[in-house]
This record gives sequence, structure tokens and C-alpha cells, in this order.
Amino acid sequence: MEGTPIPVLTVQTAPFEDQRPTGGGGLRRPTALFESQRNYLPNFVQSLLSSVDLRDRQGCTMVVGSDGRYFSKAAIEVIVQMAAANGIGRLVIGQNGILSTPAVSCIIRKIKAAGGIILTASHSPGGPGGEFGVKFEVANGGPAPDVVSEKIYQISKTLEEYAICPDLRVDLSRLGRQEFDLENKFKPFRVEIVDSVDIYLNLLRSIFDFNAIRSFLTGPNQIKIRIDAMNGVMGPYVRKILCDELGAPANSAINCVPLEDFGGQPPDPNLTYATALLEAMRGGEYGFGAAFDADGDRYMILGQNGFFVNASDSLAIIAAHLSCIPYFRQTGVRGFGRSMPTSTALDKVAKVMKVPVYETPTGWRYFSNLMDSGRCSLCGEESFGTGSDHLREKDGLWAVLVWLSILAARKQSVEEIVRDHWAKFGRHYYCRFDYEGLEPRTAYFIMRDLEALITDKSFSNQQFAVGSSIYSVERTDSFEYMDPVDGTVTKRQGLRIVFSDASRLIFRMSASSHVRATLRIYAESYEKDPSQHDKEPQAVLSPLIAIALKISQIHERTGRKGPTVIT
Repeated sequence: MEGTPIPVLTVQTAPFEDQRPTGGGGLRRPTALFESQRNYLPNFVQSLLSSVDLRDRQGCTMVVGSDGRYFSKAAIEVIVQMAAANGIGRLVIGQNGILSTPAVSCIIRKIKAAGGIILTASHSPGGPGGEFGVKFEVANGGPAPDVVSEKIYQISKTLEEYAICPDLRVDLSRLGRQEFDLENKFKPFRVEIVDSVDIYLNLLRSIFDFNAIRSFLTGPNQIKIRIDAMNGVMGPYVRKILCDELGAPANSAINCVPLEDFGGQPPDPNLTYATALLEAMRGGEYGFGAAFDADGDRYMILGQNGFFVNASDSLAIIAAHLSCIPYFRQTGVRGFGRSMPTSTALDKVAKVMKVPVYETPTGWRYFSNLMDSGRCSLCGEESFGTGSDHLREKDGLWAVLVWLSILAARKQSVEEIVRDHWAKFGRHYYCRFDYEGLEPRTAYFIMRDLEALITDKSFSNQQFAVGSSIYSVERTDSFEYMDPVDGTVTKRQGLRIVFSDASRLIFRMSASSHVRATLRIYAESYEKDPSQHDKEPQAVLSPLIAIALKISQIHERTGRKGPTVIT
């Protein structure tokens, strides 16, 4: 501990108008804004810390981690200095600042911390020209609910000063405890640098049958796997858990060194960006492939020859096989949750299992109340996020271990398991079109006009003929959600058109956008007949997409010829 107490300073500042969290207590902006705009990061950190009641903040423990992107270490230094000055008693930080989002949630719950701060912009690009984000986790280990996000924003609008200890320096590379004596503080401020993987690994050991997975990866009938960490936070987790602990060969794991710019590619686990994995899987050498996003909460599954498992199908297949996991054999299955745009494949499984399905807005925070109240065991979103009540965050590696457990138990290939699922429950053809980088006013007016169109009484029962297909509108709405736990109502969470054959079109503005806007179009069509399960999704869904483009006029109003990304 330092011999001379470290001074605590109060710095005058002025509020920024654009620090409203976009959901889950997170602020995502261009890295250059955080790095170059004076007081931009300290202002938001102060607003975040001040949102915790003073009596709860004094002497409390918080967890800090990052996905390793550019500017993370500099930001962690500021957060440490400000946490100390604001009365936080202890910070638990991953070594070198590295902690996956699931690991942060795990540690918060394990040590009963007051909350945590994660530095990530999820699947957005890194580097000086990329994006940076600060996200607040609350005491249950989940994203901040909307009421907390609103409190952070209200504080940010009137902020005039922040507290900081600018002379405090922490060695993020050295495991163990570091203590600092501060001016006018009765107790020293403590920082604990912990192994990034160990606590999370111990939780996974208690959930899965590691012996069964290890035998599957190393035994006489072993499967060859290929895992792409996309140069994000998951590299150390893949190496230590899948390779060292479960026996997968070291060359099974690629792009496992966390890089500040993720190797120059968006760390987004989909067919557009995980091209190295897709090409390797198409060669036929590997039976199972997976990729993770920057902070480790999203994943993608591929089978041999590049067979793609969409996220909605993955969620439904996991739900149908929870009995393969010791954790669920012990706890039972109480219910399922999915975001509204996620396909209704999960609903078919829930009906057979006789458990409820909760349809929520997009955003993991909406699942937290359901899990805390014991209503929900498994949740998922179409954006490659799946998790269970073992945490309050989506968990990419957990989902991969579930899949490996299913493969070990079923002794079938990924494709065989998926096709068996379709044969039993039917296939939900599904795709998402993303129009990224739109001018916000243009996107707003497209959604406004579309809402007026589809909610007009004259739109009900309307028919659309596209080629030989005829679609009859059954119902439309602007989706709103009432939380069954606390009665909170969340409105305007996407526009929904449901047709008489149960096909769906959904239009939604992404909440994670900042200066530019992203508009997403989702299309879903259900097919029970197994003889019709081998078609290309976009071919099946092209009539629905044609209807979506016609009524939204998105190409005419944006000048675009097509979406930025198709998943």
C-alpha cells in the first residue's frame, strides 16, 4: 500500500446531451468520441456510479472487465480512479482487463457484488476507427433495467462535477490484491486482479458433464471441432476450457489472441463475417464448428460441410434437449423466453413440453425478471444470443457446451439432429435483413409511416399476391410487453404482421445504433411437410420479403438497392 495517501479530486465538467444509455445501461459510441472528447468518459462513469444509492455504494464491491478492444485499458484506469473516489470499497478486475460478459455476470453473482462495468461494443468493429461501449450490470448479474438506464441519463443531463483519484495506478497484469490509501477515507481501496477464466469455469463444471464431453472430444469416436474466437475476449476461454480442460486439440481453436481491432474484422459470428470458420467447415474435415462475438455472449453453430444452424432453431433444439444437461435434470424446466422477432420454433417445443413461453422485447434485461422470479429456465434471441438461469446474461460458450452435450448423447451429426427436429416439429424458414447506417430521420419516418399503414383498419384482412403465393393478413400490431412480474409496460418494440398461414413480417429499429440508424426486417414462414424442408430460406421467404419492401418502400426512401447484412 502506498505510503502517502492518494488525493481525491473534484473536477468541474458540463453535461453532454447524448449520454442516454441505449438499453441495458449501455452507452455505445465511436471510439474517437470516448478517447478525444474531454470528460466524455468520466461524465458517463460518474453518472453510472451516482445511479447507485450512496448507502449502497459506500464500501461495496464491483466487477470490471472488457472485451479487449482498443481504449479498454485506458478506460479501466479511469474507472478505477473514479470508483475509488466515489467510495467503492473493492474492484474485482479480470487479468489484463479481460473478462467476457458471461464471466462478469458469473463473478457478480458469485461474490454478491453490487454490480459491474463491462467495456464492450459487442459485435461492432474495434480499433481507433471502431466503436467503444460502457455497459452497467446490476446486482443480479444482468443488464441494467430501463429504470436504471433512465436514472443514469437524468443524472448525466445535469452533471457539473465528477470525483477522481488521478494519481492511482493499478497493475492489471499482476494477479492478486492491491491496496491504496486515499485521502479522507477510513479504509483502504482494494483492487483484486483475478484469472479471467477460473471462476466461470468452475460454474460450467457444476452445470455440465465434463467427462461425457471430454470423451466425445478425445475418445475413439471423437469428433473434430473448429472454434473461432474472432480475436475477441473468448480466446483464453476457448483455450483453457475446450482445449486444456476438455481435451480438444490446440489447433481446434483459431483467432484466439484478443486483439484491439479484432484483426480488422467485425467480431460478429454470422455467415457474413465468420468466413474463415465457414470455409474450414465447408471442407468436410470438421464435424462441429462455432464462433463467438467480441464479448462472448453471442455464438454461431455450423455442422459438417458448413451446415448452418440459425439462432432460432438452435434455441429450439437446445430447449428440446435440456435433459442432456445435469443442471436441468436437477432444477427442472419452468418456462422459456424469446424475443418477439425470434422465430416461433421455440413455441412448438414448449407446447410439447407443456411449459409457458414468454415473448419479450429485444434485450436481455427483459429476461432477468422472469428468471429472478423462477418463471424462466431458458431464453434466447434471434441475434445468436442464448442463455439460461445459471446467469443473467446470454452465454455463447454455455450454448456451445450444450450443443456438444447433445451431440455426445445423440451420437448424430449436427445436420441429422437439426433435420430430426424439423421432422418432429416442422421447419421455421427464417431470415433477417439489416439496413445499417441509415440517416436516423429517414429511418424514423419509414417506421412511423409503416405503423400508420399496418395499424389502419383497412389493412386488416388485406391480401397480397406474389407470384403463385397469396398472403392474407390476420392481425397487425405495434408490439408492447407487460412484465408479468412487476407489471411494467414497454411499448413500441417493433411492428408485426401475422398472416393467416402463421407467416410473420416484423420491422424493428435497432436499439444499439448511435449516430446512424439500423432498420431490421424479419421474415418467418412455417412448413410442417418434411418433403418441403430442403429449400433455401431466401427462396421460400422471397414473397414475404417482396411484401415487406413494397409496403415499407425502404429502397425508394433510402436509395439502397438491398440490405447491408442478411442472416
